[in-house]
Amino acid sequence: MKSIALLGSTGSVGVSTLDLVRRFPEEFKAAGLVAGRNLKLLASQIKEFSPRWVSIREKERIPELRRLLGTHSVELLWGEAGAVNVATANGVDVVLAAIVGGAGLVPTFEAVRAGKEVALANKEALVMAGEIFVQEAKQRGVRLLPVDSEHSAIFQCLQGNRREDVDRIILTASGGPFLRASLKRLHRVTVKEALKHPNWKMGPKITIDSATMMNKGLEVVEARWLFDVAPSQVEVVIHPQSVIHSMVRYQDGSIMAQLGIPDMRIPIAYALSYPCRLKTSWRPLELTRLGALTFLPVEKRRYPALKLAYEALAEGGTMPAVLNAANEVAVAAFLERRVGFRDIHRIIEKTMRAHVSTHPRAVQEILDVDRWAREKAASLAKQ
Repeated sequence: MKSIALLGSTGSVGVSTLDLVRRFPEEFKAAGLVAGRNLKLLASQIKEFSPRWVSIREKERIPELRRLLGTHSVELLWGEAGAVNVATANGVDVVLAAIVGGAGLVPTFEAVRAGKEVALANKEALVMAGEIFVQEAKQRGVRLLPVDSEHSAIFQCLQGNRREDVDRIILTASGGPFLRASLKRLHRVTVKEALKHPNWKMGPKITIDSATMMNKGLEVVEARWLFDVAPSQVEVVIHPQSVIHSMVRYQDGSIMAQLGIPDMRIPIAYALSYPCRLKTSWRPLELTRLGALTFLPVEKRRYPALKLAYEALAEGGTMPAVLNAANEVAVAAFLERRVGFRDIHRIIEKTMRAHVSTHPRAVQEILDVDRWAREKAASLAKQ
């Protein structure tokens, strides 16, 4: 049985992970939970799964959580330090890192330093600190198992093949809800419209990232570090059906693809059970009902955020951390209806242009740059 520390238990990935724990109690145990502000859901998770450790974002809300728990007893922690304690606790076999955004960097990095196996759903950890993160994992002998559906697909397509034979990694993107909207229409996009993803059910931040295609940009950076490939070897194509989750093209021209229904439990299950596969009961993909599978090139004018991600990766150093921080601030401002949809990429670009990239040698340097970028992007959002 694997003992899991779940960072981000109340988010969409966290809920899907706990569904797997529920379905396979002989395989997995939720030893620790880390959550943000949804204390009502967290309390129900604690009562059902009886974790040993729980951490929440704000110390001030500990009494509220205790009231929700009633007589149920559990060790309660808080803040970044609490998340780190859960991620590095003795008895934890694997850490599933699913905290959204830069907040997940430190606890995930500390899990690696503690020698924990990491199932990685928090792409921002590699976007912000890819080189440092990967070097630390190699030094500690830690296995990084991708949870994002795209990176899980790539990981599966690489099995049994030599990395030096890889010609190109092909990330697929749905195109989001505005794939066929006019460019003029994008200036009038509402929050409600942007949150209507055509295929996946995700949290609000990731859903907006899908609409701008920044999520794919972050995945390009993540793929570069996770699979040790050059940026020029990572390509993005639009695949509206979200059936092929990603592909690998080899130097002999062969392309291997991983197909499946759009259900995050599939890549989560593979990461947690690797190298085995769980026998699941949910509906499988039925090929005869698919109809046509289509692929389109990315229209640069429609998705300028993707171009910015490639630029940040090419610049290297601290620039990807600036990209990520500015995006988080800009998306939050859009969700709060303080800026328009097309202002998101403009805020990111202006923040990047104001930054001179450096080569970080420690996580603290990245956190300092992250703080600067957030302040800069916030001031731009006010303007």
